[in-house]
Amino acid sequence: MATPVAAFAYPARRLVASCHLLGLVLASACVAAPAAAPAPPGAAAFASAEQSDPRRLGWMTGFPPPEDKTIRFSDADYFAFPKLRWTVCHFRQLMPTVGVARGPGGASPMKRRIDPSIDAVTFTPLGADTAMTWADSLPANYTDGIVVLHEGVLVYERYFGCLDAAGQHAAMSVTKSLTGLLGEMLVAEGTLDESAKVASIVPELAGSAFADATVRQVLEMTTGLRYSEDYADPDADVWTYAAAGSPLPRPAGYTGPRGYFDYLKTVRKQGRHGEAFGYKTINTDALGWIIARVSGRSVADLLSERIWSRIGAEQDGYYTVDSTGTPYAGGGFSAGLRDLARIGQLMLDEGTVDGRRWVPAAAIRRIRAGGDRAAFAKAGYALLAGWSYRGMWWISHDAHGAYMARGVHGQALYVDPAARVVIARFSSHPVAANSANDPTTLPAFDAVARHLMRTR
Repeated sequence: MATPVAAFAYPARRLVASCHLLGLVLASACVAAPAAAPAPPGAAAFASAEQSDPRRLGWMTGFPPPEDKTIRFSDADYFAFPKLRWTVCHFRQLMPTVGVARGPGGASPMKRRIDPSIDAVTFTPLGADTAMTWADSLPANYTDGIVVLHEGVLVYERYFGCLDAAGQHAAMSVTKSLTGLLGEMLVAEGTLDESAKVASIVPELAGSAFADATVRQVLEMTTGLRYSEDYADPDADVWTYAAAGSPLPRPAGYTGPRGYFDYLKTVRKQGRHGEAFGYKTINTDALGWIIARVSGRSVADLLSERIWSRIGAEQDGYYTVDSTGTPYAGGGFSAGLRDLARIGQLMLDEGTVDGRRWVPAAAIRRIRAGGDRAAFAKAGYALLAGWSYRGMWWISHDAHGAYMARGVHGQALYVDPAARVVIARFSSHPVAANSANDPTTLPAFDAVARHLMRTR
């Protein structure tokens, strides 16, 4: 069986030093690269979901596994397709992490009423002429697990590949939305002033591009930053960021920044803040620093204290960390799938769990209201025309008011307030940018939401 070695070609001299970021920083940055509508997923020359199933390929099976089936963090291709289909479920086996505790109480029971009719729901992918069923869309998007909640009841649940109900999976840039939610909570509570300049909160950033940006501009990614995420360019800024964030030992003679926060101090300004949306992961890491400074908690500890221990989670979550133990706020979170769905239900219920409030309703309402659509349009996302970005969530502004947390390789948390539907999905699509799966994902999610509305 012939399969491509990797989904992307990376500068070889950067790979080993930056392998931590290949799966995390790089992936987070690619989450929604501007692009015209591509061919439907599966059209590219990648092995199918069935052919690339990590169980079928035998990755990391045995004690020890055979050399040709071993995946190491220090390997340049540990996050290249098809190996990534195993790696997304096993980051904590490969690199340092910090836990997000669910607390000592029991998990909240999740009501179940499985709806078998969902598999037969049909939709037409964007740019296509032929309809597709929901069931067929799952392997097309290399789905590892998917859960659908309707009115708080679990109506659909499937697992594939490396994931099962007891497993955990990388959320990639869905992490950003959790960081953004924490930020919006602190704003709503008056702990964080959204009009404050970043340097007034984190003086260490006084010499950086972030210094005169407001907290709100960071939350909406309308900062003017000189930061390149062109992975074809071996001198792009992302590689310096990769080296800074890697927990691996530095090569001899390395003099660059050592950690996420160290790197942020080096970012220089380009353009004016507040004029245009620019999706850059370093905004989220800056927000993570702001949150830590005003709350006295790391994002991992604050997420545990304020949210994860309140939603009745079944499992602890965890973040990958840099060499100083700083959680990767822009894309390092992993969790169980049902617990991700619980976050969606928390959003749908405007911050309450079983009638008890844990998140200010104002924080969630501000996210749902969306950001500056004109600023967002300047980024040129052809498949997201009319959308906006607020609190590090993606807002559709459709008739249902649907909004999403989105991560590279197909991670998604979809909330449809009108349909009272939450869809949580973990995937390992061979193509990082969501423009590869959006033509199927977006109409599929909408079709299931509308289907469930009709069954009320």
